[in-house]
Amino acid sequence: MTDGSPTGARIAVDNPATGAVVGHVSEASAEEVAHAVARARRAQKGWAELDDRSRAEFFARGRRWLLAHRQEITDCIVEENGKAVEDAIVEIVYCASAFAYWAKQARKLLAKTKIRSLSPFVLGRSMYTRRVPRGVVGVIGPWNNPLLNSFGDAIPALAAGNAVVLKPSEHTPLTALLMERMVRECDWPKDVFQVVTGAGATGRAVVDTVDFVMFTGSTKTGRLVAARAGERLIPCSLELGGKDALVVLADASLERAVNVTIQGALSNGGQMCTSVERVYVEEPVYDAFITLLRERFDQVISGKPGALGSTHVGAVTFPPQLTVIEDHVNDALSKGARALVGGHSVKGPGRFFEPTLLVDVDHTMKCMREETFGPTLPVMKVADAEEALRLVNDSSYGLQASIIGSDMKRARALAERFEAGCVTINDAQTNYMALGLPMGGWKESGLGVRHGAEGIRKYTRLQAISANRFPMRRDMHMIPYEPSAYRFIVRLVDVLYGSGLRGRTK
Repeated sequence: MTDGSPTGARIAVDNPATGAVVGHVSEASAEEVAHAVARARRAQKGWAELDDRSRAEFFARGRRWLLAHRQEITDCIVEENGKAVEDAIVEIVYCASAFAYWAKQARKLLAKTKIRSLSPFVLGRSMYTRRVPRGVVGVIGPWNNPLLNSFGDAIPALAAGNAVVLKPSEHTPLTALLMERMVRECDWPKDVFQVVTGAGATGRAVVDTVDFVMFTGSTKTGRLVAARAGERLIPCSLELGGKDALVVLADASLERAVNVTIQGALSNGGQMCTSVERVYVEEPVYDAFITLLRERFDQVISGKPGALGSTHVGAVTFPPQLTVIEDHVNDALSKGARALVGGHSVKGPGRFFEPTLLVDVDHTMKCMREETFGPTLPVMKVADAEEALRLVNDSSYGLQASIIGSDMKRARALAERFEAGCVTINDAQTNYMALGLPMGGWKESGLGVRHGAEGIRKYTRLQAISANRFPMRRDMHMIPYEPSAYRFIVRLVDVLYGSGLRGRTK
């Protein structure tokens, strides 16, 4: 599969499950990116002038195309990413629902807002705020979700009236090119959505030319994006790394706890910013939890993706990530941890690491402090919820966390003490499908949110309008200043807001 781009610098795309090259894409130069952004800027004006219903109709065409081509898209995601078929289907479900959600909600969330002031100094003024598209939004997507976290972020930006230039990961660019084909075949306005392929230099060129950057990726790269955006004085939204924790309380249903834990840790091969990467279990249920968890881990099927149900954990998509996973597991084992299941990489073809369950872990180990991004799960025994809370918050990351327990009042109280942008109770990751619920990280896990009202408003500029409906020839505060007028103003302030000015102004 190729993108049909002109010859020049080319990037090979491999299948992580087989090692076979499945396509080539061009590496866009800074000049080519600038041209794409210029085209997008011209197209954006007409797109922004469309009413909400017209943009919603284009979204409806896109949704129908997405569902009509679901098998082709699924195959493409699996081929370039190496994930299980079920994990690829989740990406399609997300984008179909995102098309529907933002088409319906954009008008309400971006509507003009009347402002009322209690100040007597603005009596008679009509005031309101309005949302204006930023212009061209640059979306820089990650390799772990080539549809969901790439084109998925373009949807609300487009719904807000922006044009979008998407730079997918050079490791998984083929799915993004399918979306560019979708736009063409659905007769969307030309250049309102474009894809530029390439590696780091192409991404830097996007940041250097667009009006807003939506970046999903590592904290290290996110800092560079934020720094460059700051130099240009353009806003950015960053979803970065995570070391998401899950706490199992003593009153939890262990069956539910184990199922949520495995799904949170191993879906998408553990290659999610929101993957469960560390678990803390209250001592009274630790042994029973580990026994059941080990039994379920032994049932997990890892390998080359096939038909539905044939594989639970696919390949390691990003080649250097395999080294990170191996390092974290070996570091833990060298410091006294035990691997109850797995613990090794698997010889090729393809890149695989065994689903791995680690116990006897502590916070001196990399697997409990640094982002692993793989099919591993360290589990630690804690005396009580207070110890779990301290350890959960003992992290430079703060993306998501989960609690499993039966006492909802206790679980909610604990959740509100977690230093994380999102907390789920008796769930893990399911909040991502609730597009009305904001999702964003604290600390080194990022800036801004996706989803919710702010997930679309961030793609707009806020303009405030104040209109004097009954203007007089001259207001009392205007130049030339009149002492009597300002004495009246001071007396009025005293009456309204309390004493303190009297005697100091003459």
